[in-house]
Amino acid sequence: MEIRLDYLRQGIASTMLSHLMREAAGRGYKRLSLETGSMAFFEPARQLYSAFGFMPCAPFADYSEDPNSVFMSKQLDDT
Repeated sequence: MEIRLDYLRQGIASTMLSHLMREAAGRGYKRLSLETGSMAFFEPARQLYSAFGFMPCAPFADYSEDPNSVFMSKQLDDT
């Protein structure tokens, strides 16, 4: 997820993430997983995902360990 600089800090990313989580839960998904960057530039994204309950996890799907990536996951059955 990327938000244009002139729209930062307006709650857009939180709104989008909340919508995606509701939609996934409504479709019966039990878990959401994501990959984001490990560099300092991505720290705000990692903080956002953590605030929404995403926790670090092992690589999933076709991903493999990568020092440039952080993998996170959240169980949806508690939302």
